[in-house]
Amino acid sequence: MKNDLISRRQLLKRAGALGMLAVLERLAPAYAWARPTEAAQTPQLNGKVIDLTIAETPFRIGDRTGTAHTINGTVPGPLIRLREGDEVTLRVTNRLKEIASIHWHGILLPPEMDGVPGVSFGGIKPRTTFTYRFPLKQSGTYWYHSHSGFQEQLGVYGPMIIDPIESDPVRYDREYVVILSDWTFEEPMKMMGKLKKQAGYFNFQRRTMREFLSDAKKNGWRATFDDYRMWARMRMDPTDFADITGHAYTYLMNGLSDNANWTALFRPGERVRLRFINAAAMSIFDVRIPGLKMTVVQADGQNVQPVEVDEFRIAVAETYDVIVEPEEDRAYTIFAESIDRSGYTRGTLAPRPGMNAEVPPPRPRPLRTMEDMGMSMEGMDHGNMEMPDKEPSGGMKDMEHMQHGAKDEAMPETQHDYEMEEMPKEHGEHKMEDTKAMLGMRSEIPGSAPVKHGPDTHGPGNQMVPDFTRSRLGEPGAGLGNDGRRVLVYTDLKSLHPYPDRRQPEREIEIHITGHMERFIWSFDGKKYSEAREPIHFKYGERLRWTFVNDTMMEHPLHLHGMFMELENGAGDYLPRKHTVNVKPAERVSVAITADAPGPWAFHCHLLFHMEAGMFRVVEVSGKGAEAPS
Repeated sequence: MKNDLISRRQLLKRAGALGMLAVLERLAPAYAWARPTEAAQTPQLNGKVIDLTIAETPFRIGDRTGTAHTINGTVPGPLIRLREGDEVTLRVTNRLKEIASIHWHGILLPPEMDGVPGVSFGGIKPRTTFTYRFPLKQSGTYWYHSHSGFQEQLGVYGPMIIDPIESDPVRYDREYVVILSDWTFEEPMKMMGKLKKQAGYFNFQRRTMREFLSDAKKNGWRATFDDYRMWARMRMDPTDFADITGHAYTYLMNGLSDNANWTALFRPGERVRLRFINAAAMSIFDVRIPGLKMTVVQADGQNVQPVEVDEFRIAVAETYDVIVEPEEDRAYTIFAESIDRSGYTRGTLAPRPGMNAEVPPPRPRPLRTMEDMGMSMEGMDHGNMEMPDKEPSGGMKDMEHMQHGAKDEAMPETQHDYEMEEMPKEHGEHKMEDTKAMLGMRSEIPGSAPVKHGPDTHGPGNQMVPDFTRSRLGEPGAGLGNDGRRVLVYTDLKSLHPYPDRRQPEREIEIHITGHMERFIWSFDGKKYSEAREPIHFKYGERLRWTFVNDTMMEHPLHLHGMFMELENGAGDYLPRKHTVNVKPAERVSVAITADAPGPWAFHCHLLFHMEAGMFRVVEVSGKGAEAPS
């Protein structure tokens, strides 16, 4: 790190000269002010014993003031910087009038330290202190947040960095944490009520009559009418990308709005590490720095082989570390645009305080297509589909049906799983290896060939069933990849080192991501958490494949607590480890999991309102299985 410290007093003087003092008086933590030094990340909290306090604090954005739920008085909370191999004690005091909690997102720890009320502990009662204590088994960029009600939306989140016990394979001269989030002055419960009454309440980007006429002129009346009619029949809208949009949200970078222009300083020629964390409640962002390439070196806290991109999509709860090397003596804009293009936040990389770069104009809002929804298979080679004589998704169901008598009664009915050793031999399946041999043509990435949806509609809790689902790991996502920019895709991610558990999955589970937009119900396999309290069972020590099938028209960042998921993206021995996997509409995504963490763990969509609406399960790792590999 370069030693070019300035004092906080000097910073405030400069900010005042820039007319920014009013903004900086608000609650952004000192590290978010991005002073151009290592100390710019302070006050960060270090050491083996750390005290945190959750409380209500006035919070101002521009000329509006609301009330935030803060950690140690700031939004985001303080940067917690720890070291791999240490045991840390975190004492969290709750000064709210309700139960609070802190979940350490992506951290491998004992279940009773995970911080999910109702799953791993009872929560932190008002006016009490809960002590978290756990060893640090990993390094990387992580974050922490409340797992109680809507407290995360109200400001209870912050960054956590764990430095490696050995030398860091990533070389850099200076670093900054960049936390993206969304803020609203509305009460989240009232917002949920609005969504329940009208799911598209915050969608102000629907197609208009003028757009219909333009489409008709471009595509013809019949094609345009058919397209609009199909969307109407599904009671969906191709502009539904975000349930809550820039109409209600102010998008923040390190707790500051775009007008505040959070600034990070550099010296030309330096390697600058930016640790991006999406701590938003409901907002997925597309991030770019015009004029600079970004080299992705870490995903979800895990080192990956460097990949150079112009832009990346960061779903809620994901983290990406990138290296940039600005050579010129000029400012660059760090631009984070919401997925639906209804707003953005921005900051600045600059050699000196007070500099600005051009802010890119927002791009046109994207539109879903029927193919995005798995409804149009024109051009697809059906002859290459998996299990062509069956319905592959239904095939799993078929397999499930075939083994009703042998089904583990402890398994919930909503779980689309099967145990290969119990499969009838006359159908040719015995173990996962045999399944691969049977399939023969199966791609290295499960679901690469389109898979027809099974007959299960998942009941009234599911509004839509796509005709086909398939892997979309190589696609950048709606609204990206059409402008010549190199966009990070999941198939780019390769772990820096081979994954440790080399066993083939011995069991496969399939779960469907379901929902009913009109009623704002979000669920798995058509059932809300309140309707499916029975845990999903993993056997301790087993190696399994979990396939997520998205039946809905929205992206869902799925987060598993307690264990990493190895994304089966075709990277061979270098599958990337993720704690959160973003699943696109009509997509099938498979992850390999080693169930090496006994206990109950939360599994849920990390879109906060979706989780609260029912897209949540408990995974219970128990039973006598093979010993987990060390």
